[in-house]
Amino acid sequence: MAALTSAKRIVVKIGSALLVDRDSGELRAGWLHSLANDVAWLKSRGTDVVLVSSGSIALGRGVLGLPRADLPLEQSQAAAAVGQIRLARAYEEALAPHRITTAQVLVTLEDSENRRRYLNSRATLETLLAMGAVPIVNENDTIATDEIRYGDNDRLAAQVAVTVGADCLILLSDVDGFYSANPALNPDAKRFDRIDAITPEIEAMAGDGVSGLSKGGMITKLLAAKMATAAGCAMAITEGSPLNPLKTLQEGAPCTWFAGQGDPQAARKHWIAAMKTRGVLTIDEGAARALMSGKSLLPAGVRHVEGDFGRGDPLAILGPDGRKLGQGLSRYTADEARAIQGRQSQEIEATLGYPGRAALIHRDDMAL
Repeated sequence: MAALTSAKRIVVKIGSALLVDRDSGELRAGWLHSLANDVAWLKSRGTDVVLVSSGSIALGRGVLGLPRADLPLEQSQAAAAVGQIRLARAYEEALAPHRITTAQVLVTLEDSENRRRYLNSRATLETLLAMGAVPIVNENDTIATDEIRYGDNDRLAAQVAVTVGADCLILLSDVDGFYSANPALNPDAKRFDRIDAITPEIEAMAGDGVSGLSKGGMITKLLAAKMATAAGCAMAITEGSPLNPLKTLQEGAPCTWFAGQGDPQAARKHWIAAMKTRGVLTIDEGAARALMSGKSLLPAGVRHVEGDFGRGDPLAILGPDGRKLGQGLSRYTADEARAIQGRQSQEIEATLGYPGRAALIHRDDMAL
């Protein structure tokens, strides 16, 4: 598939039923090692890879001897605490032979919805990817409440894809695509090879999941598709149970592709540009030239700070002549920005008393 082979950054969501044997509750190590081979193949092509993995609760319930039935919240959290450490170790051991460094990133949906936490998550993930690591992202189910009741990581995977500006999201599932009806209940259900727009008719076709280990159904997958495609990210739903599922997908395995609406970076820039600003930064000529050449805004180039804003708030950026150059998301509060304006990045820690980001507004969080 062109969307897979041409992607510069891919997010792959792995469901519980793929990682954990439903009868024994044990990790499907052979399958995981085949996925690791696929990740190494993508990395060899220069593709960034992020894995969003379910499975901690499914693994933990087996270790603790808990039943397969729905668990009370406190037992779900306990199972996640036990299973998460095993899940992280399994990914590390599977990818280590390929000399791929793994990183565990535990998040909740709120980390994507709160701008300050969103910027922190984005900065961490971007740094890991720049250093060649493969982040293994999972919901922090040991403290989550609504997230556990919600169940599946489909929507989280879409939010991660939007956060890192991925151009391809792959949901490895226990179904091989999006159907006109539940194929387990309706033998006449038809699978869509490609969906260019998610219409009300498409939404009406979504049904509940039937997996015994994961709770996500087509409704959650459709929500993920709407979120990802609106940000310019193409998305595929495909059955993940075969060995080497990503190579199998490239070779033409049954699936449904949802077309991305435009370019991921352009979609993000439009989102930032549409925000109501909470403050103003006036910059010098050197900083203005740097921004126009694609650089981030450093504190040294800031001459004046106006407004009362927090980290993650949108700010207008004015040139030395007062003309608006664009706007972006601040990595500092108003008080912090005033304290470090005009200073070199290496002076930030001494000025604030704690380490900070080198850029006041990163170029990826800026629309000019």
